[in-house]
Amino acid sequence: MRLALYTGLILTGGFTCLNPALATDPTGDWRVADAVANIRVAQCNGSMWGAVSWEKEPGGRDEYNPDASKKTRPTLGMATLIDMKKKPGADQWEGQVYNAKDGQLYSATITPVGTDQLEIKGCVMGFLCGGETWTRVGPPIPLSTANAMAKGTPKSTGAAPKAPGTTGATAAQPAPAAPKAAGTAKPGQKGAADPVGDICLLPEIAGFAH
Repeated sequence: MRLALYTGLILTGGFTCLNPALATDPTGDWRVADAVANIRVAQCNGSMWGAVSWEKEPGGRDEYNPDASKKTRPTLGMATLIDMKKKPGADQWEGQVYNAKDGQLYSATITPVGTDQLEIKGCVMGFLCGGETWTRVGPPIPLSTANAMAKGTPKSTGAAPKAPGTTGATAAQPAPAAPKAAGTAKPGQKGAADPVGDICLLPEIAGFAH
C-alpha cells in the first residue's frame, strides 16, 4: 500500500544540484512529481510542519475530511505534515501526515535524501507502510517561529531616476518584468505569486490543531 499524501498520486522527483550544506535540511518548498502541488516545510515552534503552498489546479477543497465543518476548507494552505519531531542521532523527523484522499491522519517520517529529495513514509497502525519522494523547488527557510520572510520585500518608494540628458517624452521605459511562474516564488514571500507565505503563521499550524 502506498500512502497518498496529497491527492492520491504517486510522488516522485527529478534531480538537481544544490549546495551539499542543504542535504539534511527538510525545510523549503517541495514539488510532487507531476507538478500538481508544492508542499512548504518549515520549522514552527521546534517541530517541522508542512502545508500546501501551491496547486496546479486552484480551488481544491478538503472534501473527504470526516469533520463536516472542514469539508469546504481550501486545500491551499492546509497542513499536511503535522508536528514532526527530529529523531535523536538521525536526519529524520517523525510525526503525522494528513492524507487528503481519505481525510485521515497517519504516523509518518520525513528524511532528506541528498540535497534535493525528501522521502515521506507513512504507516497505518504501525504496518502497511508506504513511501513517496518529493523534489526540492525552493531553498531552505531560515529558522524562525514567525518567519520574517513573510513580510516580503520593501515596496518601491518612487520611479527610477531618469538618465542624464533625457526627457519624460523621450526617456526609454524599462521593459516590464516577466511574470513569475506559478509556484516558483521564494518561500515566505506572501503575495500574488505566493498566497500562503510563512506557514508558521497559518492559524491551523499556529494553533497546533488539525
